[in-house]
Amino acid sequence: MAAPALCVQCGTQLAPTLLACPSCQRLVYSEELKRLATTAEQAAHAGDWTAALGGWRQALDLLPPDSSQHQIISARIAELSRVVDGGSSADATRHGSSKLAKGTAGASVVGALLLKFKFALVFVLTKAKLLLLGLTKGGTLFSMLLSAGAYWTMWGWKFAVGVVLSIYVHEMGHVQALQRYGIKATAPMFIPGIGAVIRLKQYPANPREDARVGLAGPLWGLGAALAAYAAYLATGLGVWGAIAHFGGWVNLFNLTPVWQLDGARGFRALTQAQRWGAVAVIALAWVVTKEGLLLLVLVAAAAAAGWGRAPQERDQPALLQYGFLVGVLSLLTRIGVPTVPR
Repeated sequence: MAAPALCVQCGTQLAPTLLACPSCQRLVYSEELKRLATTAEQAAHAGDWTAALGGWRQALDLLPPDSSQHQIISARIAELSRVVDGGSSADATRHGSSKLAKGTAGASVVGALLLKFKFALVFVLTKAKLLLLGLTKGGTLFSMLLSAGAYWTMWGWKFAVGVVLSIYVHEMGHVQALQRYGIKATAPMFIPGIGAVIRLKQYPANPREDARVGLAGPLWGLGAALAAYAAYLATGLGVWGAIAHFGGWVNLFNLTPVWQLDGARGFRALTQAQRWGAVAVIALAWVVTKEGLLLLVLVAAAAAAGWGRAPQERDQPALLQYGFLVGVLSLLTRIGVPTVPR
């Protein structure tokens, strides 16, 4: 969106990066903010919380960070985000539409939405479209083919295709979670030898959102690994077992709570006590499986629990997801890797 050259209220010349007039403090994008608020309000009326979140996030990008409107919209995003997570709409409506009307245009009362656990059939029916849609992105498909070619030279084409598809499913888990929260991001881009990356155009509003987005990748990656393992049991073909083992190992590695790995994003939402709980789960998984990778995850988790800054509010879903992933992925790494024909 092109920024106006002059303030429509006082005529002051505006730099392209300004969000408020330095003279009269009028919001530079006030008309666009009103439009976005109306769009978000209509989406909330329709019960489309994702679209409402997307509208408010766009509005947030056009507001000065130190403005009262920015604070109001940030609070609104946090409230709607909890509704998307399956919380009551009571939090989302507690402050009422009158407060938001003071900021940009107001938002209506948000109804309740409880997100329930989806069984495998529902998952396939609702998520297959997203997986296919991702393959229509030229950059994603082209970089996938490049990665598959690189892996082909090392492991043969069957395993290479399985590895790339496993990584793709993992990344689309992040994409689905980002879309759910109305967060804009690029399509996955594959980098041979590293995996794939998604560049965020907007960012999660809080550690809880960040944890859901971060752990969505390993959750979807686990689904891909389990599907490969099921194919291995059904067919006895070694390539499926190798793909399942790879999926278990690489997604478990991603749970290491360091840097920008998915495990670090999950840990940011955990209190210190919860982090020590996660450490105990990792230690138990190592005792059961003797998977060497778990020692790396354990050391990093203990360091994060002992010295990292932790929130005060408990996030039980994040802890349950993290512990579940550690346990099941650790078991998948125990799959014997058969010799796969190239």
